[in-house]
Amino acid sequence: MTYKSILLSLDIDGHFIPLIKLAIDLAKRFDARLIGFSAADIHLPLASAEGMAFDGEIMVRQRENIERRLDELRKEFEELAGAAAVDMEWRGAVGNPTRLLIDAARAADLVVTGSPEGASVRNVHRSIDLGSLVLQAGRPMLVASNGQEHFLVNRVIVAWKETREARRAVADAIPFLQKAKEVRLITIDKDATDETWNGLTDVVAFLSHHGVKAAADVFPEKPDGQAIADLAKVMGADLIISGAYGHSRVREWVFGGATRSLLENDGLNRFMSN
Repeated sequence: MTYKSILLSLDIDGHFIPLIKLAIDLAKRFDARLIGFSAADIHLPLASAEGMAFDGEIMVRQRENIERRLDELRKEFEELAGAAAVDMEWRGAVGNPTRLLIDAARAADLVVTGSPEGASVRNVHRSIDLGSLVLQAGRPMLVASNGQEHFLVNRVIVAWKETREARRAVADAIPFLQKAKEVRLITIDKDATDETWNGLTDVVAFLSHHGVKAAADVFPEKPDGQAIADLAKVMGADLIISGAYGHSRVREWVFGGATRSLLENDGLNRFMSN
């Protein structure tokens, strides 16, 4: 198993060069085709007391600005990927970036992105909704830490929980796990039972059949995303692998949850599947 096609999502307002270099590094490691992608949408006119405000000239300028920025991204992507002799393709479009990226994910084994930055943060017209992406793309998602240009997989943590999403993530991450020097399977559970350890033993055995040597640990902490992130930093992890949204996304939005906490932690490399 490997990744033969990687889809790279570039934030139209972000610092994109480190992320392009990281994706090129991944494409070379897996001998994969690299598809560069970026999109932004035109802001629709807002309703006022007098009715719908519409200014065609403003809309035209918005489109021109988006297209100019997409062309800049395309040139930088093609120059860097071309210099690295990576098989590549570019896809840039004017439209809802999350919806278009979800559609484009059908062409890839893995989606690589970063956290939204600057003007794009929480702007649905110019940034990706990472939660919607992992729920709807039908592909695993790697969210890279900010500013990283080369991807290390020396030490990997698998945040294990007895859910469908965690099982999917482990299976989807096999290519990364096979390249790791150390894999730690961790469960955060204050009330671990024999069944908890039996589950971990099964996953360790599953990984061994794929040539991955893993060790398992249980930590009696509060089970949340911050606990996972703290452990990853203490262990010096290069990558966290986890399932996404074991609870409903609405519940996580209201009460918080592991997925939400990890998505907001842009100092870590996070691999997620749903």
